[in-house]
Amino acid sequence: MGLFRKDKNQDANTMETGVKMITVTDPTSVDTEQFNTIRTNIKFSNVDKDYKTLMVTSSNMSEGKSTVSANIATAFAKQGLHTLLVDSDLRRPTINATFGIDNPQGLSNYLSERNFDINSIIYKTSVKNLYVMPSGPIPPNPSELIGSKRMAELIKKLSEQLDLVIFDAPPVLSVTDAQIVSTNVDGTILVVRANKTEKNAVKEAVRLIKQVGGHIIGTVLNDVEVKGSGYYGYYGYSKDSKKKKWV
Repeated sequence: MGLFRKDKNQDANTMETGVKMITVTDPTSVDTEQFNTIRTNIKFSNVDKDYKTLMVTSSNMSEGKSTVSANIATAFAKQGLHTLLVDSDLRRPTINATFGIDNPQGLSNYLSERNFDINSIIYKTSVKNLYVMPSGPIPPNPSELIGSKRMAELIKKLSEQLDLVIFDAPPVLSVTDAQIVSTNVDGTILVVRANKTEKNAVKEAVRLIKQVGGHIIGTVLNDVEVKGSGYYGYYGYSKDSKKKKWV
């Protein structure tokens, strides 16, 4: 299954075109190296145990969370970890388009159909050790499905069978889904888009995640223009979102 890539503005409709997989299309780029740095920082942010489940989210739409989650998953897979990327954004899915999956079935089918075979919606990709689970048809009750006991059980089951599971979740300020998922994963990464995301929105997103007991392990500053280099897309990471210091 080939990975999908198009050069496009980051405001394009990623539901239809997918996200930019820079770690695959340009593995020696500075952007890819930044994702590798993020991977390292995640690994060493908790020396007592390895993270088995992570959620990637943002405060609002169009901040790059799906791009970040897909490329972080690829970075971990390339290091030899059996990694599963789950599209848990049941309202604005991107994995089908990004990875060229024609089958419309996915997470929503498993959560709503009692006897659904989970193995039928886990796909191998062209990246060794990287697997993906699409979101499935957009359901009428996304929050109820995400907050179900079946979802919590799925997260636990997947964490026992894989080295790492990454959930691409909806924006925190839009719906409650991200808050719900954050209570069932080991850690949350908040994506912030440079020159777009408002400071108050970030503060509110952090507050909402912490309010339900979610653990924020860091933030990723996305879409930074590096002066003198002539390109966009340099990714920074901060271990503690309280620190106003970006790498």
